[in-house]
Amino acid sequence: MQYISTRGGIDPISFTEAVMMGLATDGGLLLPRAIPRIGASTYEKWQNLSYTELAFEVMSRFIDDIPEAELRNIIERSYATFDTEEVAPLVHQGGLHIMELFHGPTLAFKDIALQFLGNIFEYLLEKQDSVMNILGATSGDTGSAAIYGVRGKERINIFILHPQGRVSAVQEKQMTTVTDSNVFNIAIRGTFDDGQAIVKSIFNDLDFKDNHHLGAINSINWARILAQVVYYVYASLHISNHENDNTVNFAVPTGNFGDIFAGFIAKRLLPEGSIRTLLLATNSNDILSRMVNDGDYSLGEVAATSSPSMDIQSASNFERYLYYLLDEEPNRCKQAMEQFADTGKLDLADFKDQIQRNFIAEAATEEDVVKTIASVYKDHGYIMDPHTAVGVHCALKHVEKGVPICCLATAHPGKFGNVVEEAIGKDLELPESIKSLMDKQSRCELMDADKNQIRDFLSANAIH
Repeated sequence: MQYISTRGGIDPISFTEAVMMGLATDGGLLLPRAIPRIGASTYEKWQNLSYTELAFEVMSRFIDDIPEAELRNIIERSYATFDTEEVAPLVHQGGLHIMELFHGPTLAFKDIALQFLGNIFEYLLEKQDSVMNILGATSGDTGSAAIYGVRGKERINIFILHPQGRVSAVQEKQMTTVTDSNVFNIAIRGTFDDGQAIVKSIFNDLDFKDNHHLGAINSINWARILAQVVYYVYASLHISNHENDNTVNFAVPTGNFGDIFAGFIAKRLLPEGSIRTLLLATNSNDILSRMVNDGDYSLGEVAATSSPSMDIQSASNFERYLYYLLDEEPNRCKQAMEQFADTGKLDLADFKDQIQRNFIAEAATEEDVVKTIASVYKDHGYIMDPHTAVGVHCALKHVEKGVPICCLATAHPGKFGNVVEEAIGKDLELPESIKSLMDKQSRCELMDADKNQIRDFLSANAIH
């Protein structure tokens, strides 16, 4: 399997080269040259596989440069850290299927990809007798999941930027209370988009990137998308068994377009019709729902909401979908992204029909989120976090008769306890891993959203 850039400026590379490159050296994002498609007979054979067995079957279609036994070992170690053997269990509530993706070490869906990516990095660095300095920005959950994926690993230092005061108290504590010597937290005076822009700018300085052995853990890294493809396949298999139906819709709360793009890849991987519709659900930061409904991909002001992991205007994974939207023509994709960088907008109105063949979209207000948490708890006794509530609110508008819909539950409600407790009118029983956080000592640097300041700090603390 070869990997190429959305902007066409690199020669094809292998999976392991793509993982280590992170962001393509031409500024684009990496994708498989072709997406494999499995037949109905293979899909049938996958019906009774465990999550880790299925993960191997899916990932090995995209990875051909890690020996089978070693890939299986990496996968098994990655999911041994979860609190359930199912990894991503399905619960059935009021006509909806809810897939709980928060059973990893930091109680968020990002663990599914970042436990895997951390172990891949460790494996490759040992093989290459090399080191890595991971640089990433987080809107909430990516940072802690990345930190927990690589904390204490000898050949890796990690530097995570988060927007000061714009992540939940639990999210902040999960990051800043990890005091392993290879972990560096940086709170910036700005938004997630500011942090993401700094990270991209530093990665685009190729000399600095090479000299400091930079690695990417944000969803610009293809390995993260690949790990997320697995749970779409897992849910499709299990729901088709439960419902005796061969098709399923998915409702995906998303801000950075990575999670729903994994669904787009899964839809192309599986037999025709296995995944029918991908419902893109946003909060009031609605650049992605505007893109689907109106062809309007234009920046707005970032609004702070109760679902901070989605408080994003510039979706870093959108470029991957744009590549397919523009008929897999890298020059057109490059020109479009340069235009977006210059103007902050793309007019995709002429592509609306094509976009809407892949996605439908809705946005949820803060009032919608609170009402959804409250009503689902009242009717079914099920408690969800605000991000999941965004997806469920939007899903309930698009329930199709006879077509099951799966809502991705992206974080444990305890991570956003204040909002959830207000909505349901009672105190939450918090997991011990959250209860024990609040009194722990934190370690974090506070800086301006200034690229040069971040570069200097990284240079001073990098592993060589």
